[in-house]
Amino acid sequence: MPAFMRQLVKETEKRVSSFFKGGRGGAAEGEQPGGEEEKEEVIPSPYLDRPVLDKLTEEGCARWGLTYALGSMQGWRANMEDFHNCVPQLGGELADWSFFAVFDGHAGSTVAQHCSQHLLGHILATGGLEPTDDPERVKGAIIEGFLQTDKHLHSVARREGWERGGTTVVATLISPYYIYFANCGDSRAMLCRSGQVCFSTEDHKPYSPLEKERIENAGGTVTIQRINGSLAVSRALGDFSYKGAENRTPSQQMVSPEPEVFVVERSPADEFLVLACDGVWDTISNEELCAFIHNRLRVCTDLRDVCTQVIDLCLYKGSLDNISIILLCFPGAPQLSAEALHQEAELEDLLESKVAEIYDELCARGEEPDLLSVLTILASTVIHGLPPGGGIQSK
Repeated sequence: MPAFMRQLVKETEKRVSSFFKGGRGGAAEGEQPGGEEEKEEVIPSPYLDRPVLDKLTEEGCARWGLTYALGSMQGWRANMEDFHNCVPQLGGELADWSFFAVFDGHAGSTVAQHCSQHLLGHILATGGLEPTDDPERVKGAIIEGFLQTDKHLHSVARREGWERGGTTVVATLISPYYIYFANCGDSRAMLCRSGQVCFSTEDHKPYSPLEKERIENAGGTVTIQRINGSLAVSRALGDFSYKGAENRTPSQQMVSPEPEVFVVERSPADEFLVLACDGVWDTISNEELCAFIHNRLRVCTDLRDVCTQVIDLCLYKGSLDNISIILLCFPGAPQLSAEALHQEAELEDLLESKVAEIYDELCARGEEPDLLSVLTILASTVIHGLPPGGGIQSK
């Protein structure tokens, strides 16, 4: 790494850390907290002074032609609460079926971890998944599997003394003929076909009309877009303090454990499918992510690399959450392109020379260069060939 890049990184770490300390209400420099006033209880911050950038990655494939990769990172959050489950082949009569899911925990990681280990088992236990692949039976099995997972989780929570915590879930079950999507909360799934977004799940937020109606019917309120001013999702596994309304089924509680299940018939034009937590979707749209991944698949041989680039892009776009993504590629996914690789190399050379020029100019003016000031100048510069959907932040 050139010396000027090391300096940029060093200065940026200091500036970003200072920003987040100040942004969370830290005392001004030289100011003594407390003083003569009564000391307030110190609430631990949900954020770190600097992000944890270590990434967990894995990859694999299924015998019918699917390849996949996972990437996850703790980021700015004080704890890692995301979990996942990747099963490229279910085995037995369902050897050509695959299951993948992302679990985004809140108020702790216990519920997300537990559900990542047991949800698929509860779905399979319903007996609704058969080689005949009846969509209605499969949809029913998925919904029943979620409800049984929540019921089992409740008994475990009472036995173990878990007082709080929950998890959103976004999952896909891929059969030889259909792609089943199950969403419970504000994680999201997206299918790209022929270079365009073909399908995406809808986030379950308390302010959505149907969700709000259910919450109020169960005795709750929606304040500052949260249930009772606290919980930011309206469907989740766990969160049993929001599931105590009498004479109401589990799906009628303030927080429902019932997923929305969608069925999409498979097509040779299917390219790739994404499952990701809201740490991704808070910073990038469906269309932007579809375009970015489509572009990256033409220059990357390793799907883990693509996942890592998505995570970094979301971080640089301002994501403060844990970030997890599963990327599934079908046989029709974009392939490595010699032309795209050549264009990528030219772009890298151009950016390196521009950064060096800006660095020298700032030094000549007596300013101390840092990555934020360099990016600000680059953002106002027309640079052709940047990855669509990613822009300068992806570099």
